[in-house]
Amino acid sequence: MRKLGISIYPDKSSIEEMKNYIVKAADAGFSRIFSCLLSVDKPREVIKDEFIEINQFAKEHGFEIIVDVSPKVFADLGISYDDLSFFHEIGADGLRLDAGFGGSHESLMTFNPYDLKIEINMSQDIHYIDTIMDYQPNQYNLIACHNFYPHPYSGLTEELFDSATKRFKKYGLRTAAFVSSQADGAYGPWPVDDGLVTLEKHRHLPLHVQIKDYIAMNEIDDIIISNFYPSDEELAEIKNINLTKLNLKVELVDSIPEIERKIVLEEPHFNRGDVSAYFKRSTMSRVKYKGHDFKIFNAPEMIRRGDLIIESSDFGHYAGELQIATQDMKNTGKSNVVGRIAEDEVFLIDNIKPWQKFEFSL
Repeated sequence: MRKLGISIYPDKSSIEEMKNYIVKAADAGFSRIFSCLLSVDKPREVIKDEFIEINQFAKEHGFEIIVDVSPKVFADLGISYDDLSFFHEIGADGLRLDAGFGGSHESLMTFNPYDLKIEINMSQDIHYIDTIMDYQPNQYNLIACHNFYPHPYSGLTEELFDSATKRFKKYGLRTAAFVSSQADGAYGPWPVDDGLVTLEKHRHLPLHVQIKDYIAMNEIDDIIISNFYPSDEELAEIKNINLTKLNLKVELVDSIPEIERKIVLEEPHFNRGDVSAYFKRSTMSRVKYKGHDFKIFNAPEMIRRGDLIIESSDFGHYAGELQIATQDMKNTGKSNVVGRIAEDEVFLIDNIKPWQKFEFSL
């Protein structure tokens, strides 16, 4: 199942603040933690004590914990790739390699006696993962996670993101990527922090919309908030998100009849396989409500991208079919516009693939 994750930075916040956050996040459906050793500059034993306390608390609330490291962290803390006991002792479930060792070492690390997950940085579209797989790792202990990018305009393009993700997905590996809270005062591990996103297009979008975009793409398993602390309002919005299929927030017209309202909000929807350039078509409602008189009640001259349409009975056997307009077009006069997708979510319809399921909510 897809997981939601949070990030904690023990060197940047108090234990009490992080514990409060973990409790709130657990209540909102989160079950994974990204923790970071890259920015920590303390003696090994101090680090160990701090991480043990917070990690034990997180485990008690059902969280899986992955700690971000690099070869430099290994050197600074006296850790060897063939002895990962430090991570087991601090209560981690795995470690994320922000920078790799070359392939062979990563493969050997997946056979560690603690069954720690080894997470690979998947934001570079190179043959790194292929090299690791050539060394025959324990693939059940190998997972992958994209980077986040604090500097404005430095996030990944959609093209590179897609290409890099496919490199890892072809091996059946679990994947993860980051989204960013827009709450005032939210911060991450580095001094530069203008949103900590994986994809540049997400930098200024509402947090729940970023998450919905990954759900629509359906390529990322775990979605992690990279900065802390998100607002209570953001967590409440996320708590209601369906993680299995795209949910689009809509506003319905005041004059919508009862059956049309039921079609939008209660009937199952999927995009037909024979796709159109002008709309996404959900056709099962026209089968279920065959024979119902769908009267014309709101047929504006122009249909706009993002409008919800239900065809009237003047369209014959198309009557009752629901459509999402993907571009502006002239109305024939037979199509009722029954509502509209929230403006900041309209772009999500571009990710709806043939046969992909979706739903609507108010």
